[in-house]
Amino acid sequence: MKSSLSRALFVSGATVGALLLGAGAASAHVVVAAPDAEQGGYSVLTFRVPTESDTASTNSVKVTLPGLNSARTQPMPGWTSTVEKNSSDLAVSVTWTANPGSEVGPGQFQEFLLSAGPLPEQETVSFPATQTYTDGKVVEWDEPMGDDGSEPELPAPTLTLAASSGDAHGGSHSESSESSTEASSEASTEASSSDSTARWLAGIALVFGAVGAGLGIGATIKSRRS
Repeated sequence: MKSSLSRALFVSGATVGALLLGAGAASAHVVVAAPDAEQGGYSVLTFRVPTESDTASTNSVKVTLPGLNSARTQPMPGWTSTVEKNSSDLAVSVTWTANPGSEVGPGQFQEFLLSAGPLPEQETVSFPATQTYTDGKVVEWDEPMGDDGSEPELPAPTLTLAASSGDAHGGSHSESSESSTEASSEASTEASSSDSTARWLAGIALVFGAVGAGLGIGATIKSRRS
């Protein structure tokens, strides 16, 4: 499972990197991308956070989540991450904090990966973000898009979700995997039971064979003596 997750993170990271670069770094906004994101499914979300300040560095990023069953961060050298859950054990936010010397400096950006799901059953989902700088400045990326489609000054990172395809990315994936595992376990148990029975019958056959051979030899010796 770890191997599968690593491959998914690598592929998603490479694809998202290309998409984010294609969108243009000039936007200088906190954005989120996930090419395979589907309604009700699981996906690897990539949050790109640029440092807009010319004199301070980004040392903390907090992203608000829409109450998810699963939210797992990818380890990042020099950064620690904390996932906050509510009383229903749903992930409601994740915070990345830089260790001294690992901040995102002026003119730089960093990407934060989060494996999450199931995503909401809706066309779009927003992830309001809070960006904190080393000089104490806090920027709230939480403004919704205008009704006319215009972009606000500090837009909330927003993701467009494709309609559920019902494949392995959907919420039914876990159930299918569990059913498959149970079936494999039952098949293995039956095979083991059949194998044990066959060995037991073979053992009995060998015993009867040995007894029959013994009786045959005894009869031959008796016949010769006579």
